[in-house]
Amino acid sequence: MISLKSPKEITLMRKAGAIADAARRACGAAVEPGITTYELDAIARKVIESYGAKPSFLNYNGFPASICCSINDEVIHGIPSKKRKIQEGDIVKIDVGACYKGVHGDCAATFAAGVISPVADKLIEATRQSFYEGIKFARPGFRISDIARAIQAHCEGCGFSVVREYVGHGIGRALHEEPEVPNYWVAGHGARLAAGMTLAIEPMVNAGGYDVKRLSDGWTVKTADGSLSSHYENTILITEGEPIILTAQLAEEVI
Repeated sequence: MISLKSPKEITLMRKAGAIADAARRACGAAVEPGITTYELDAIARKVIESYGAKPSFLNYNGFPASICCSINDEVIHGIPSKKRKIQEGDIVKIDVGACYKGVHGDCAATFAAGVISPVADKLIEATRQSFYEGIKFARPGFRISDIARAIQAHCEGCGFSVVREYVGHGIGRALHEEPEVPNYWVAGHGARLAAGMTLAIEPMVNAGGYDVKRLSDGWTVKTADGSLSSHYENTILITEGEPIILTAQLAEEVI
């Protein structure tokens, strides 16, 4: 069942979202050749806990870290490690969630380590922009499929493909709630949007084909063809007018 959030829940979700974004920005600023993914995880956890929140991902279904950190052809769910160092030219996906007083904020972005290839740069920008193309339809009266169609059209127009196997989701008291939010269009698919819905919209975009594979660690997902992948995500609130991005507010202003 899709839940419409109360004013109190929305207030708390603003705070959870701002905290998640603060952790994302701190990690992004720290991405550089030589840093380990474990160190990035520690940075995120410190930021989240400094605001009185908890990392949403830590121990979620057994996940052992506070962030997902996925590099190059890794799409999502990469596990931070003391042994994994960022290299010059890597593209680094940071996916982070914060739980504040029982509600969640979830966001992700892809960051460049040093100088990256033109294809990688174009992929990152196309993924980010596809999110903004999608939320042009994040208004009452449209369907989730309208968001999906806009995301897919933008990415494919740039020469890339959108992942089918993993999708965005509702969010609130639970990290993952109904409805699913695909990044590809299926005619007539998806709930009609209504004010009070909160969604985590997260394009996952590959430079090659859209097929993926999960590794033996049970978490890390890679592109099947070894091509680069990019990820961008924000938690949004559907209102009677323009959507509000809950993971794009300064934590200091809302906590």
